[in-house]
Amino acid sequence: MNDKQRYQHDSNRSIDLTGLATSILRLSLGIMFVAHSVILKYFVYTLDGTAGYFESIGLPAILAYVVFWMEFIGGVLLILGVASRWVALALLPILVGALWAHAGFGWVFSNENGGWEYPLYLSVLAIVQFLLGDGAFALGRKLKWAGEWTFTSRRLSHFTAGP
Repeated sequence: MNDKQRYQHDSNRSIDLTGLATSILRLSLGIMFVAHSVILKYFVYTLDGTAGYFESIGLPAILAYVVFWMEFIGGVLLILGVASRWVALALLPILVGALWAHAGFGWVFSNENGGWEYPLYLSVLAIVQFLLGDGAFALGRKLKWAGEWTFTSRRLSHFTAGP
């Protein structure tokens, strides 16, 4: 089978399973980022409370506001499927920062103050999203400039084994 797995319908149409799986990943990450920014940072802890926490761990308070907006805007862009590859890459430093912030609390995220398993897992998912791109049902594919923001698997072929 080629690099795109397909499922054959009775009507002789096929579904690109890789594109569908990529879209599910993109939507999941996008929803997680929007929820994390709006529900956790805005409603639960408040932006001022989040800024205070950032200061308590040695980060500038203003960074909390930057992270909030990056998570919110990035999440919306992922949900819409606009430049998903580059949005996932831009959000990776936030996830690595969360990994750093939770590193001292143990592996399991259910530990008090959260562990580092969830930020690590989300970091891996963001890297996979970067590698896969938009997937199916992405608004970015409909925009004229979308081609400037993507690259094909052929251009990455020297990184992979096999023909």
